[in-house]
Amino acid sequence: MSQRTYNQLWADAQLELSRLLTEELPAEPPRPEKDRVVFFQRLAMLYVRYIQIFRQLEKIYDQVVHPQKRRVIRAILDGVIGRVLELKNEMVEKEFSEYHYMDDVLHDLKLTPEDLEIPIPRYFISERNKELQERKSMLTDILKMVEVTEREPVMVKNMSQEEAIKIIQVVERARQGRLRAKLNEESRNMNRMYRTKDQGTAGIELAAVCIQKMWRGYTQRKKAKIARDEEMIFLGMAMDPKYQVPCPAEITTQGIEACTRTKQEDYEEDYLKSLVAVTNQLRVVEGHDISKTMKEQIRQWFIECRDSTGSFPDYPDDEDGGSALIFAEKTPQQLLEEITAKEEEDSNSKPKGKDEKKEKGKKDKGKDEEEEEEAGLKMLPSAFLSDLEVGNKIYQDFWQNRNESRNFCQMHEVELIKEEKRSVIETEIRVQVDEQMRQELVEWKLAVDKDKGGKTKGNAKKKKGSKSGKKKKKEKDLTADRTLESLCQELVEQGLLKQANNVRMQDYLGDFSYLGTTLRQNDIEPMPSLSDVRQVLSLYAILPLGSQVVHEKSPLIKAILLVGPAGVGKKMLIHAICQETGANLFDLSPLNTAGKYPGKSGLAMMLHMVFKIARLLQPSVIWIEDAEKMFYKKVPKEEKELDPKRLKKDLPKSLKLIKGEDRVLIIGTTKDPLSADIKSLCKMYSKIILIPRPDYGSRYILWKQLIKRQGGEITKALDLSSLAKISDGYTPGHMVQVIQSVVTKRRILQQAKRPLTAAEFVPPLAKIDPVFQEEEEALKNWYAKTPLGKKRIKAATGKEEEEAVVKGKDAKKKGKK
Repeated sequence: MSQRTYNQLWADAQLELSRLLTEELPAEPPRPEKDRVVFFQRLAMLYVRYIQIFRQLEKIYDQVVHPQKRRVIRAILDGVIGRVLELKNEMVEKEFSEYHYMDDVLHDLKLTPEDLEIPIPRYFISERNKELQERKSMLTDILKMVEVTEREPVMVKNMSQEEAIKIIQVVERARQGRLRAKLNEESRNMNRMYRTKDQGTAGIELAAVCIQKMWRGYTQRKKAKIARDEEMIFLGMAMDPKYQVPCPAEITTQGIEACTRTKQEDYEEDYLKSLVAVTNQLRVVEGHDISKTMKEQIRQWFIECRDSTGSFPDYPDDEDGGSALIFAEKTPQQLLEEITAKEEEDSNSKPKGKDEKKEKGKKDKGKDEEEEEEAGLKMLPSAFLSDLEVGNKIYQDFWQNRNESRNFCQMHEVELIKEEKRSVIETEIRVQVDEQMRQELVEWKLAVDKDKGGKTKGNAKKKKGSKSGKKKKKEKDLTADRTLESLCQELVEQGLLKQANNVRMQDYLGDFSYLGTTLRQNDIEPMPSLSDVRQVLSLYAILPLGSQVVHEKSPLIKAILLVGPAGVGKKMLIHAICQETGANLFDLSPLNTAGKYPGKSGLAMMLHMVFKIARLLQPSVIWIEDAEKMFYKKVPKEEKELDPKRLKKDLPKSLKLIKGEDRVLIIGTTKDPLSADIKSLCKMYSKIILIPRPDYGSRYILWKQLIKRQGGEITKALDLSSLAKISDGYTPGHMVQVIQSVVTKRRILQQAKRPLTAAEFVPPLAKIDPVFQEEEEALKNWYAKTPLGKKRIKAATGKEEEEAVVKGKDAKKKGKK
């Protein structure tokens, strides 16, 4: 598509965003909603609409080449991502579930389930490509060094002459046997041909009739198949074969998109060069005039203050903004009043004793009255709506009605750079002017107001003395004398820093849950599908780790626990998160850390190194496999030597040190959470995500896509529907194992004559134990004991509403007392 088309798409996205902002930021605050279902529907509607804007802006940002537009779009895109995460967090708190089903909302907005898929922005990787390549090359070099040092020398076995002759004889006899078998088969085939006898004219006629019947049957079946396929394509139940292979138009479009990305890089370089050149030009040409006008205005302000108040004013401090306060649209008297008011606020002490208690009592009563009046559900305050409002205003002021007929190539505009950099240069010059004018004011005061000159000096000294506060205690750096490369090398050698496998989030296959809303309406809690798991992890892990702005302002998630039976793809999801965000992968699993860095000091050093490198090379993912072992109720005898509970006390302490600006995420995986202490496990992991075995739709997609990836062909002979039905209870890991055993290289070569059938997959599938219903029910019962599971049960039984009513009555009684 052309740049004009992307500009139009941007205009459409901004129009929808402005509508949403008017709904979310009304002139009068909306009344609290008492009905939980109605409130959740409002949240779900906003969530779906923001996701549509997110998808559109991500596509626009990927293809727009104008550098200044890209910066505005990026700011709005980050704001939309953050708002989506806020709404998701609010939906979880109001519905008490990590998974939500919005079939009715999709139906109202005339959308498909694919429109709810969370897109992963390309700029997470593309804008850090050089950094990621350097990091990858560093890790590969370290791994090669480790392999060279750890490689054992190859031992050459001495062999006698007799043993060598025997081996050669065995191989030669096998070769001759194969040749003999082949010759025998050819001779048998020749004998069959000579045995046929001439049956005369009658036999020839019968043979001709038989051939005609077979040919007519074949042609009729072929015609029926073509007609059936055409009907299925017309009904939309099958895809046209010519569209399965990328058509020339798609290939051309992909090439144009790649060229657009290279053009983006070239335009970005030109823009950065122009920024430096224009800034230097403005500093040289306009810097002197700006400084001169500032000084004249400040001197005029001195004279006006002297005329109105009879004395020269105190110069505003740098903390208050310096001379920026003078240039505000206020009279000198108002400015003096503001400065004196601030000084009075600092000097005045807070009310003490009975007066303070009375004031607190009045405030508490006022709060209680407000709570009584405003009972109900409200939207939580947002950290991103103000940013979105600013971004929307910038678009409307600068880009909505801008005439770009002369800028066909969509390069940067110099006038906009000048407008932006003038304010930067003014702030730079203002600092220098403030220093000069402070000195000049002191000289004026000494010359005119000699009596007040000493006081100003004393005040200045006091202020200077007051600025020196207590220094904050810094955390001890146990490895201050070591370089980053040496620390990385040590962690790689110890197996704590690993390279993530090359898998993407889209490789985690699964279908949507189409009956979720219907089941919940009938008070049945549905099991989530694999597509729901993929979306939740995209929201909780990928989007915050990919963007620093989003991570700092969005609801902070420090640790996630993935719970599910073996083979559902927990490990694959962790590697996909690392690949999508360019994150480092640290492995602090109990089995991996066993015997490494012994003692308390060694353990402290290990955690310090891991978290230090995780912060320096963020984003980072710290993976803990078999997370239940860290919180065992009772350690098994065979694992006592490994000391799996070694990190139980120290890791939660390190977790508390993670702040909003640190893009570090701890992800634990477990298949047996029942063996752990649930309280300590839930205290460590704020988000617990249950991954079930795949449903029928997911199994159908898995069989189809995995067979294709292995090299198999999907034909009519392969009944995928039956295969998906009989494989109920089997995980994606089981399916991969079966497909690899059946679809071998030899079997792929035989497909032309003997296509794959569902019966071939049944015997190896029958040898594997599936995930039984009892195991899944045990996991569901365990999840019901987690904090979110308990809230869900209370909400379903109505106990939570009763508790809220009781709490409200108690609060009223306390207020009356």
